[in-house]
Amino acid sequence: MAFQHRVSFVTLASSNLDRLVEFYQYLFGFSPTLYMPQKYAEFQLSGLRLGIFQPQLDNISEFAAFSSGQMSLCFEVDNLEDAIQAVEIVYTSLSIASGDRLIMGKIMAASHGREIYAYDIDGNRLILHEANS
Repeated sequence: MAFQHRVSFVTLASSNLDRLVEFYQYLFGFSPTLYMPQKYAEFQLSGLRLGIFQPQLDNISEFAAFSSGQMSLCFEVDNLEDAIQAVEIVYTSLSIASGDRLIMGKIMAASHGREIYAYDIDGNRLILHEANS
């Protein structure tokens, strides 16, 4: 028997919740639909709800075993170069040191389109993907 559910969404754990929320707020260009500072935030995206939470002290050990950056979020974009520029602007706007965690390597040609990897401030990989026309 399958379990019943209404909606599925992705959540990211972060010990630096407010800063990560700020990162995604700049990247998406809008505020979270739900925001409780230092606790939880939600962004309603096209086809996805993204939740970001700060683990409670009682539960922090559950997340300590994982290094930062365990999640990959793939964003299909209309124009890859514009998306790259948007991520670069977020890093500049938030005065984040770009280093080699911002954009890794060059644009890659895949059978299904072009893509490049970027990273949020917690090290989660952002796959910026432009589908073949």
